[in-house]
Amino acid sequence: MTALLEFQDLKVHWPGKSGGFGKPKHVTRAVDGISLTIQQGQTVAVVGESGCGKSTTGNAALGMAPITEGKILFEGRDLGRMDKSERRALWQDMQVIFQDPVAALNPRMSIARSIAEPLVVNGWSKARIDPRVDELMALVGLNPDQRNRRPTALSGGQRQRVVIARALALSPRLVICDEPVSALDVSIQSQILNLLLRLQRELGLSYLFISHDLSVVRHIADRICVMYLGIIVEEGPASQVFATPRHPYTRALLSAIPSPDIRQRGRRDRILLTGDLPSPMSPPSGCPFASRCPNVLAECSAARPPLEAISEDRKLRCINPDGHLRG
Repeated sequence: MTALLEFQDLKVHWPGKSGGFGKPKHVTRAVDGISLTIQQGQTVAVVGESGCGKSTTGNAALGMAPITEGKILFEGRDLGRMDKSERRALWQDMQVIFQDPVAALNPRMSIARSIAEPLVVNGWSKARIDPRVDELMALVGLNPDQRNRRPTALSGGQRQRVVIARALALSPRLVICDEPVSALDVSIQSQILNLLLRLQRELGLSYLFISHDLSVVRHIADRICVMYLGIIVEEGPASQVFATPRHPYTRALLSAIPSPDIRQRGRRDRILLTGDLPSPMSPPSGCPFASRCPNVLAECSAARPPLEAISEDRKLRCINPDGHLRG
């Protein structure tokens, strides 16, 4: 079965300032060789700390970040080989929900105009636009009397519903959700996540869900790709990754999730990582996580370990996941 969206050894490197004679001084390895697939109706989450390259991955699929190496395929079609007209047609199948609904909406536009914007750009007539806007507002739980309000008159959750309605205007098949609930209160986050799940069931949507928060991802993802410094270090079904995390970085991220059971709070062993995320301009040799890893061995700095299958449906990039004694 052909994947809906597929990344094949994707690299996005940003050249730095010239070091003289036209040579780049530094290269920022924002994404440094990742491969993943999203099937129709599936949610694949890419998680990791800020600066790990997860948003750049989504931007590359949207054509907002240039591909240095590798391919991005949509139903087998190479996005890098599409001309402008093909890419424009593809945008109807691929839309995005950004993190900050305040920045995503024009404060001078009414809610109805914001939702209608992609329809206007694609040449829809007013006779078709008005009922479609009403349909979209009802779909995301907005009231008809909110049509003529401005974004500043709405709550954060309502504004994000407007952003979601606009993303769905052209009936996409894939939606890239870039930290879609991180700017919202926790109580509102659950409402938006439930809305996204309902829309997925009703419309058959696929999601590339980008987040730094594994407690959010737990409620929506089918598969999880844990990303660190431009590469994937662990991948697998969400239920398995949460139940039996294998990579030390995944364990550290999971240990930071508060327990919903008040009796268990404070009992879970928290894994505190030392040091900061290394710079993608000068990544360490060998395993990029070695400088912060509690299971580090001498050989971890020799070469970057490959992402290898550890079961039929799981992959891991680590030579010492179980914390053997250092050699």
